[in-house]
Amino acid sequence: MISDAPRVLLADDHSAIREALRIMLESHGLVVVGEAADGDIAVRNAAALRPDVVLMDLRMPGRDGVSATREIVERGYGEVLVLTSFDEDELVFGAIRAGAAGFLLKTADAQSLVQAVRTVAAGEGVLDARVTRRALAAISNVPAEPADGGRVGESLPGLTAREREVLDGILRGWSNAQLSHRLGISVPTVKTHVSNVLAKLGATSRSHAAALARRRDA
Repeated sequence: MISDAPRVLLADDHSAIREALRIMLESHGLVVVGEAADGDIAVRNAAALRPDVVLMDLRMPGRDGVSATREIVERGYGEVLVLTSFDEDELVFGAIRAGAAGFLLKTADAQSLVQAVRTVAAGEGVLDARVTRRALAAISNVPAEPADGGRVGESLPGLTAREREVLDGILRGWSNAQLSHRLGISVPTVKTHVSNVLAKLGATSRSHAAALARRRDA
């Protein structure tokens, strides 16, 4: 019987952490197809195994997680879900630009981690609010919310009114399903708008689009 559970590659230089992640994910029905102790191995294993999601640590000896994320995303080897700590702001910024599809704190519980993996495997983004608000505010060097209460992205040229609403939802960390419900449009239509927003901003991911929007609105 062929499983439709997301296939995951674990990239972390600590074997004990990889083992704990493996046990956590497999006990919830996910499939761990491989492991990597550094960025070079992560890229090679992603190329060979083609996982749905690479669960990526950012601090690893040799090639770091940011560089590995960039190559994995550019070559289409899989989606990348970053596990980060509060002291890794600069690495998070790099991973945003590299095209990571999601960011989750290393302190996340099993349910949050499993749901994040499933969400990223389904083609959506995961933006932990505690990580995202801090990272985007620092990137743009402006407050995390617009001072006038308006939507971030309203000053961006080329976006339609609906695309601005979608971008606003991306900045709030809403999934495609949440955008569909809140905007009263179908999920396929949401996906089309998200693709258009990314293309017009020149972004590689939802998180990258959010970072660019903050920077251009500054």
